[in-house]
Amino acid sequence: MNISRTLVLVRHGQSEWNAKNLFTGWKNPDLTPLGVDEARRAGRELRKRDILFSVGFTSALLRAQHTMSLIFEELGQSSVPTVRDRALNERHYGDLSGLNKDEARDKWGEEQVRLWRRSYDVPPPGGESLKDTVARVLPFYCQRILPPVMRGERVLVAAHGNSLRALAMVLDQLTPETVPTLEISTGVPIIYQLNADSTVASKTVLDA
Repeated sequence: MNISRTLVLVRHGQSEWNAKNLFTGWKNPDLTPLGVDEARRAGRELRKRDILFSVGFTSALLRAQHTMSLIFEELGQSSVPTVRDRALNERHYGDLSGLNKDEARDKWGEEQVRLWRRSYDVPPPGGESLKDTVARVLPFYCQRILPPVMRGERVLVAAHGNSLRALAMVLDQLTPETVPTLEISTGVPIIYQLNADSTVASKTVLDA
C-alpha cells in the first residue's frame, strides 16, 4: 500500500507589523490585506494540486491562525480539526518586540542587531534565540505533528518564520550555521513527502 505522508508548511501572510518593519515576536497583529491575499493564494495553489488535509497545526497567534483559516476556506475545508499551540509561536523578541528594525539598529548598532536576528544561539534582551525556539518546536513536532503524517494523513502547519526554520532544521537536515540564513517567504506552501523512516522523500515549494 502506498501511503501519502504529506506535510505542508506555510508561513503566515504579511502581518500589519511586517508592513511597518517592526519586530513582532509574540505580539499579536493580524494580517494586512496583502497578507490575506497571500494566504488565499496559498490555498488556491494547494487546491490546484488536489491537496486536502486531515488536520492543521498553528500557533497561538492571530496572524498564523487567520492564514490557516483562509487556506482551509479556499480548499472548502473549513471544518478540518485544528490544533493551536504556543509551541509553534514565532521566536520571542523580548525587548525588541514592537520596535522598528531601523530604530533598533540606531539604538544598539547594526552588528548587535544582526547578531540577535541571525545568530543561532544569541538571544535579544528578554527574548529567545533561534536555539531556544528550536528547543520548544521540535518536541512538539515529534510528539504531535509527525505521528499523523506517518499514519498517512495530510497535515498543514501554518506558523512563523523562525518556528518553521526550526522544523526545517530536521526536515532539510540544516545545521546551526546554515539554518539562520534560511529565508521562508510569507504565504508560500512548502510540500514535503516523507519516507517510512520520517526522512524527506521530496520537497516542493509552490512559489507563484
